[in-house]
Amino acid sequence: MKDDIIIRVISNLLIPFIQLYALYVLAHGDLGPGGGFQGGVIFASSIILYVLVYGIDEGRKRAHQKITDVLNSVGVMIYGGIGVVCLFFGGYYLQYGKLPLGDLKHASHLGIYGIEIGVEVTVAAVMITIFFEMAGRKSD
Repeated sequence: MKDDIIIRVISNLLIPFIQLYALYVLAHGDLGPGGGFQGGVIFASSIILYVLVYGIDEGRKRAHQKITDVLNSVGVMIYGGIGVVCLFFGGYYLQYGKLPLGDLKHASHLGIYGIEIGVEVTVAAVMITIFFEMAGRKSD
């Protein structure tokens, strides 16, 4: 598909909107369907679309393996870190109301957003990693 100008132009137009929609799904996940998992899959699909259009070598330049490996860990550390911070302030693991972020409602809301961000980062990085691992395999 590298030589097909129409697919490249349409993909270049769509990819930023797909990524923006992934952030929208993340931000409105507490009000309706969506959240970190769905947003992560949508974000990963934009990277996968790029790789399908431009090829795996070009895709690896944009989403290098070291970056995806780091993001796999960072997302889990965000999730776990918020739970540990809750423990330090006298709550249970992931008891967001104990976070020192204002009143109970505000702390819970921000704690949930933090968890959702960690989930989105992890899911997107894992989906991209799985795609690259499967795409790079040689058939027997």
